[in-house]
Amino acid sequence: MFATYIHNMDPVLFDVAGPVKLRWYGLGYLLGFVLGYYLLRWQARKKLWVLPETKVADFIAYAAVFGVFVGGRLGYILFYQIPKENGWAQLVADPFMVFRVWDGGMASHGGILGLTIFTLIYARMQKVSWTGVGDGLCVVAPLGIGLVRVANFINGELYGRVAHGFSWGIKFPASLHEDWQDNPAMIDKAYDACRQVDPSIDGHSYEYLVAQSRENPELLQTLGSFLKARHPSQLYEAALEGLVLFLILFITRIKFPKLPHGVLTGMFFLFYAIFRIIVENFRQPDEGQALVMGLTKGQFYSTFMVVAGLAFIITAFRKNNGSVSSLRP
Repeated sequence: MFATYIHNMDPVLFDVAGPVKLRWYGLGYLLGFVLGYYLLRWQARKKLWVLPETKVADFIAYAAVFGVFVGGRLGYILFYQIPKENGWAQLVADPFMVFRVWDGGMASHGGILGLTIFTLIYARMQKVSWTGVGDGLCVVAPLGIGLVRVANFINGELYGRVAHGFSWGIKFPASLHEDWQDNPAMIDKAYDACRQVDPSIDGHSYEYLVAQSRENPELLQTLGSFLKARHPSQLYEAALEGLVLFLILFITRIKFPKLPHGVLTGMFFLFYAIFRIIVENFRQPDEGQALVMGLTKGQFYSTFMVVAGLAFIITAFRKNNGSVSSLRP
């Protein structure tokens, strides 16, 4: 039954005042930080983290700003914006795009790298184990990742490839141009059909057409008749990179509280990368981005995370003199 569903969710939860709007995307991050705070505080109380409970609030606030937002946004600019055709020229002409997180969003790999650097600096300032700090953070991070992926779905962005033979495919209005990039005549036909339903869309942008379709069921059905059903890859990522990864790390933290510092960090890097590589087979590559050695950008960057994850795990056990006693509950 999902094959006939046409995505029409509004990215804006509600208007706050004038141009200020509360978006699902921002709410996803906010809930991620709130859950992260409470779970880190719980770990600190149970002596499962190297930082005391009194440090949790400051840590999560600094991590949000310097790790997630700075790292995630700069990661998007470096990994996705600059490699585009004329990407560097666009950045030079409009340097303020760095601050417009709603214009292109943020890169999860950049956020992870930003958090890695932040925890290294923070741990040295607090004179505690860097990997010990990272282990606690990695247990809670998948919840934030999962919530943001759900927000991506609500926004109708980062959708999947065409779902051939899958009954749960979803039609995303933003995919019209990609659906028919090899057949521009079909795109023109879709516009003409939509104008028959609502003449006011003539001369407006495609974003305006999509926004109007949310308010007009007939227009939505007309637009949907020209769309191809696609994988809801955002939900695949929310399930694997979010819920499943969280359960793996949380259960491991509880069952093996004496694991050497760095093992959970390594597990996060390793499993996140594996899940991302799998889901990338169903996710539509970003427009205008060439493959790297036959891999999507997400898969290519994830291969480095696999190496880093194995390095964290091997180093952790070597520092523990190869002891497996920590694997006993």
